[in-house]
Amino acid sequence: MTQSHPRISKAVIPAAGLGTRFLPATKATPKEMLPVVDKPAIQYVVEEAVSAGLEDVLMVTGRNKRPLEDHFDRNYELESALQKKGDADRLSRVQESSDLATMHYVRQGDPRGLGHAVLCAAPHVGHEPFAVLLGDDLIDPRDPLLQRMVEVQEQHGGSVIALMEVAPEQIHLYGCAAVEATGDGDVVKVTGLVEKPEPADAPSNYAIIGRYVLDPHIFDILRKTEPGRGGEIQLTDALQQLAEDEKVGGPVHGVVFKGRRYDTGDRADYLRAIVRLACEREDLGPDFRTWLRSFVAEEMQER
Repeated sequence: MTQSHPRISKAVIPAAGLGTRFLPATKATPKEMLPVVDKPAIQYVVEEAVSAGLEDVLMVTGRNKRPLEDHFDRNYELESALQKKGDADRLSRVQESSDLATMHYVRQGDPRGLGHAVLCAAPHVGHEPFAVLLGDDLIDPRDPLLQRMVEVQEQHGGSVIALMEVAPEQIHLYGCAAVEATGDGDVVKVTGLVEKPEPADAPSNYAIIGRYVLDPHIFDILRKTEPGRGGEIQLTDALQQLAEDEKVGGPVHGVVFKGRRYDTGDRADYLRAIVRLACEREDLGPDFRTWLRSFVAEEMQER
């Protein structure tokens, strides 16, 4: 009989990074607030958590991140102005972000890596399993990755990480997992993890992408985890300990994702994500695709 595990209700979103790859745009604006078409990247992430049934959201922030809190709060002056104009459509879109979820915030203070950011969530999460969503990875809502990860965690317990096959020469950009097959085609058992290995040292081409469902025992391990790669406390190092010893926090499984993912982690992929999402919008897509074809054709002629 399949064992049932506690239902997950909380999501943690680390958002304390400085966004140095997007300077000078992020000098005064959090990178999570950069628009992807007409909505900040962070809202896509919160919407994903809510779609998976996680309506209790803790955002781990830092200095100069106040706009994140403001975005998910009410703006009575703006709402009043839109209401007086009779602009129901824009009013609905403004109110959407403030009605999405129950939002909580905690400051990381000293930025010591992803593992440390997750550890900051311990008082809020308590002894429950929880999800972690990184804002650099936007997952298309038509491909419910997080929901599948929650199902796997409820079935097997322990922790679940999102994996994606990448070209071997790209694996050094990611955390990497050593895996064993299971009875489910999209689920593997994780036997080891390494952070950003050289291609020759990588145990597979399964890269960790920014979604995790974690057993609360991860907090005990993170408290004892020494700084690793880059002088930071790495979540991957803590997960490696869970994978090595199932008696502490249960097994680690991976869900192999083959759906649509939009990487906003660097400038080029950020632009690609905007183009892809704009092309798929009913209100923007037809005209934008027509212009894009014309633009590409002109560029090819000039070259």
